[in-house]
Amino acid sequence: MGLTVAQKILKEHLVDGDLFSGDEIGIKIDQTLTQDATGTMADLQFEQMGVPKVKTEVSVSYIDHKTVQMGFEDADDHIYLQTFAKKYGLYLSKAGNGICHQVHIERVGRPGKTLLGSDSHTPTGGGIGMIAIGAGGLDIASAMAGMPFYLPAPKIVGIKLTGKLNPWVTAKDVILRVLQIMTTKGNVGKIVEYFGEGVKTLSVPERGTITNMGAELGVTTSLFPSDEATLAFLKAQGREKEWVPLEADTDAEYDEIIEINLSELEPMVAKPHNPDNVVRVRDIEGMPVDQVMIGSCTNSSYKDGKTVAEIVKGRTANPNVSFGYAPGSKQVLRMMADEGELSHIVASGARVLESACGFCIGAGQAPRSNAISVRTNNRNFYGRSGTVTAKIYLVSPETAAACALTGVMTDPRDLETKFGIEYPKVEIPEHFTLDDSGLLAPAIGSDAEKVELYKGPNIVDPPSGEPMPADLSGEVIGKFGDKITTDDIMPAGDLLKYRSNVPKYSEFVFVKRDPTFATRCLDNKKKGIYNIIVGGDNYGQGSSREHAALCPMYLNVKSVIAKAIERIHKANLVNFGIVPLLFKNPEDYDKIDQGDKITIPDIRKALIDGTNVTLKDETKSLEIELVYNLTDREIKTILAGGKMKLAKEFQGKSFSEIIFDK
Repeated sequence: MGLTVAQKILKEHLVDGDLFSGDEIGIKIDQTLTQDATGTMADLQFEQMGVPKVKTEVSVSYIDHKTVQMGFEDADDHIYLQTFAKKYGLYLSKAGNGICHQVHIERVGRPGKTLLGSDSHTPTGGGIGMIAIGAGGLDIASAMAGMPFYLPAPKIVGIKLTGKLNPWVTAKDVILRVLQIMTTKGNVGKIVEYFGEGVKTLSVPERGTITNMGAELGVTTSLFPSDEATLAFLKAQGREKEWVPLEADTDAEYDEIIEINLSELEPMVAKPHNPDNVVRVRDIEGMPVDQVMIGSCTNSSYKDGKTVAEIVKGRTANPNVSFGYAPGSKQVLRMMADEGELSHIVASGARVLESACGFCIGAGQAPRSNAISVRTNNRNFYGRSGTVTAKIYLVSPETAAACALTGVMTDPRDLETKFGIEYPKVEIPEHFTLDDSGLLAPAIGSDAEKVELYKGPNIVDPPSGEPMPADLSGEVIGKFGDKITTDDIMPAGDLLKYRSNVPKYSEFVFVKRDPTFATRCLDNKKKGIYNIIVGGDNYGQGSSREHAALCPMYLNVKSVIAKAIERIHKANLVNFGIVPLLFKNPEDYDKIDQGDKITIPDIRKALIDGTNVTLKDETKSLEIELVYNLTDREIKTILAGGKMKLAKEFQGKSFSEIIFDK
């Protein structure tokens, strides 16, 4: 049997397990990326491991999330990241150099390599043929220390692309259609791989848009083959020597195949409050629009920016629309400026925003109350924009530009038929402007040893968890419904400045959903009572932010019991010694209420023996069966109290050598 592209890369990097067994595998990681919202904690965790230098081929620390710097905290973190990178062998991408995924695909990523990133949209790297996976910061720290990354042997979903996109229909519409088909639910443990003749019609930036937003599917990653289009992109970046051809064998077998004819697609839109709530733009056209934001790691490439500039050239945005544009990198910004395209955007009435994550993560540009905000980013979760009452609609840059000009939800094809605007066909340039002055190299040899780490007063060493007790008794401190995101658990926006201060940041756990949550947790912690969270379906979807597990751990949360828990969040819970449990019968979710006193007797013994556990609700005098899907490695991590505890107490031992008492 032939191999898919994903299987070829995984096989080459396999260090533990069997790729086709269905069990857990360990892979070697070639590259890592961190960003400043997650990187500070990852770097602090790396420090605690005592490794003198990163052991990857290349690791990059990006500053792109906390660039507004409202106070000293973020600036202090940035200096820490810079000194850490210089000392331990990482490259540092300075604030203003661009969004991590855009810069990485431009200047660092390589076909056939593995990339682990502390940001859930790391799969953008799949656009140039990488296995690029988002994970928690502690997993990145471990990879930088040379440890393998573990994941379930994945099922490969093949998406066969045929035909060719029509004018005004884009890569964003492709991934929105995929989300409409696959939804955000039920895709854990899968890799999406694109193949077919239609692939050849898509440039690397278009492929990057598709793999970027593939994160919303809940899959491990998405990727494209490395072909002539990949070579053309790398050549334009002056990196053609890094190209390798990678395509699936003709007899490769996929676990599932979905076929999409690009020629039949129409402009699509994801309605609030989930990326899979997808309809045609035509279905909701005419709806008044208050704000249009173009950018984010999904749609901020040179191709996206120039297309928008040519659409709005000589025209002005509707006066009722707040219009903003954020180029994805310094490279994009310079080229747009040098070619005069940026001037067209400015003349249209748009504000030019920093090359950073910004509005996508709720860091600025919060819309007015009850606004309709049309955006090109990847997530439209409740409250993520910074305005709880706002509704976010996700579209392509072409659709966004059309909405900005008309002031209503507009199918961009109407710009041609009703307004005489021809579709601008933007090709990949023969040469991109190369400027790596914002990408700082690490110190070498004795110079690295002399670097002193800068730690401001907001930087606090990370806490570690406690071993799993024999019996787990506690209180259901919070009960939440379906599709609770990591934004719900751990808000971003102006709170990002506390990411390196866990005790302070923990005050805001679930603050949007339950303002008293943290206070009640701390009260129980003082009394020695464990806190238990109950959730519905898709608990923990969204961002890879490990603080959504780290801060609950600090608040003495010892278990999350849900109908289903998303992959990255589940891994983060394990890393911090919080046991993820599932209802054997999902309807039992309705039997438990917030405030119930519960006990899970013999949980430690059950985890060691591999048997299921029973929850006893002392308040209601009932029993509920629970199950879990954990590997031997994950169980031992939980028993120890988390990955840091395991690394310290069993340094140098393989998981098979570690034995725990019941």
